[in-house]
Amino acid sequence: MKITVFGASGGTGVEAVRQGLEAGHEVTAVVRDRARLAVGDQPRLEVVTADVFDPDSLVSAITGRDAVISALGARDRGPSTICRDGTSAIMRAMKTAEVRRLVVVSNSGMHTEGDSFFTGRIFKPVLIRILREAYADMRVMEERVTASGLDWTIVRPPRLRDWPRRGAVATAVGRNVRGSYNIGRADLAGYLLAAAADEGLVRTAVSVAQG
Repeated sequence: MKITVFGASGGTGVEAVRQGLEAGHEVTAVVRDRARLAVGDQPRLEVVTADVFDPDSLVSAITGRDAVISALGARDRGPSTICRDGTSAIMRAMKTAEVRRLVVVSNSGMHTEGDSFFTGRIFKPVLIRILREAYADMRVMEERVTASGLDWTIVRPPRLRDWPRRGAVATAVGRNVRGSYNIGRADLAGYLLAAAADEGLVRTAVSVAQG
């Protein structure tokens, strides 16, 4: 496949780039600063420096690709529109480029479907207050993605960890994975790549956690 990865210099994004290349895909990594991408030059890797808020600057990085993966996310807990506005720009560019497949990273923390009583009624309200800015950004992003008309998949992970890839991911469609509250970025990235090629996940929100 030919895949474009946004947020490619972040923890999940760089793993998606690395694993995509290892799997034989042609990968376009979109970054703001080339120096932050911890992947060396490789024959099937194209690195594009662009403003993720400017859809016109993104079209060339998307044209001719089979799928787009967005691992955009804020770097701190303060107010941010990186997910909602960055993803909106990506989707506008995708429509211009006539590319339909989109996989975006959101979170399972702001959702309670499938959670235990303790998690959903006691723990999650505290978590939602602490991460309210990031969750507000991702909630609007999800609304815009589901209304886009694209062939989207929203992937909702719990707490992200810098674990080596384990190859075991638990999933649940339309609800959270019960009893697992973490996932390694490497395993999340592997799932994103698999989801991009899975037509059965089109227009589906799926929660993931370490299996």
